[in-house]
Amino acid sequence: MRNKTIKMTPTDRLKEQKGKLINEFAKRNNLTALWQTLNTIVPYFLLFYLAIESLSVSYWLTALICSVLILIVMRVFMMMHDCGHGCLYEKPMPNQVVGFIMGVLCGVPQYVWSKHHAYHHATNGNWSKYRGPLSVLSVDEFKKLDQKKQKSYESNRNILLAPLGGFMYFICTPRFTWLKGSLQFCVFLLKEKLKDKSKSFKNLSQEFETGYWNTWQEYAHMAANNLVLISAWVLACYYFGVLNFFLVYTVVLSLAGALGIILFTIQHNFEDSYARDDESWDYFNAALEGTSYLDLPKLLHWFTANIGYHHIHHLSARIPNYKLQACHEKYAPLFEGVKRIRLKDIAKSFKYILWDNHAGRMITMEQYHALYEETNSLGKGKAALAGRSSTG
Repeated sequence: MRNKTIKMTPTDRLKEQKGKLINEFAKRNNLTALWQTLNTIVPYFLLFYLAIESLSVSYWLTALICSVLILIVMRVFMMMHDCGHGCLYEKPMPNQVVGFIMGVLCGVPQYVWSKHHAYHHATNGNWSKYRGPLSVLSVDEFKKLDQKKQKSYESNRNILLAPLGGFMYFICTPRFTWLKGSLQFCVFLLKEKLKDKSKSFKNLSQEFETGYWNTWQEYAHMAANNLVLISAWVLACYYFGVLNFFLVYTVVLSLAGALGIILFTIQHNFEDSYARDDESWDYFNAALEGTSYLDLPKLLHWFTANIGYHHIHHLSARIPNYKLQACHEKYAPLFEGVKRIRLKDIAKSFKYILWDNHAGRMITMEQYHALYEETNSLGKGKAALAGRSSTG
């Protein structure tokens, strides 16, 4: 009897070699991390100074400096991201310190952000639990909306609105949530103390509930981030003038945030990207099929701290950004099936804003109309999809 050769799938090969891959590349280097920290922070302050001062010389010069500064701010965010994973420096303390600094520079409370981001890593590709930065709806959920809400859903996920999203993400929301949550807590304390003066501050703080933070440690980091950042704003306004400072700061942070949102979105929302529910979700399939390889020019890989090698990052967040490219190149055969996205593909990829929970993939609005709306029934829609798959 002949032995049957069992052909291994890409996922099987990945599972088999994952341990070796991680052991080889999940090694941090303090000198490399320090150099990355310095070559990010120094240009950040220098370019901000030059951009604001150039307003009195030439707006074109300001625009040129700001275009580079936007990319530097994006790199600041990526450094914060690595610190949140504890994979920039060798020890926890420098990761925490540098992460906090980078969080102030880009306006995001690093500790709180990293907790939410860890959830994303744990559920990547499981669209029953995490819907990404665009809060994606399934086709069934979308179908239940009236026509006005469907139009609103589609228009609110237009790539042209990314700068507004960047403004909210980097400038507005972190301040608003901290101030509103703090005010809610103060009102809660006052009301409860009036009801029962014997209750201690500790007991009252344990009773308080809010949707803005999960623990008091998170709140402490939020408060520290905001207090340091607002103090820096005051000093900068005193030195440069309120109008000049906030003109440059708002434009730069909003556009850097927009690029960040676009990058994060297309790393998981693209043609036929893996999108399963709880029952059929698999971590390794999600890393290979639910995460893209953003093939950027070398300079842009530097500005984005190699986050384009996102499939490697999701395979193991312990691998530092300065090891991702080497890992990708050495183990290239494992990642042949990973979706490769180039700059010219970004606008198209951003159109995948619906989760087809019947086919387990992301689709565009045009595909939704063709598969589900025109049939006038969900059952016929699934039949149409099955028919198209069989002829493909």
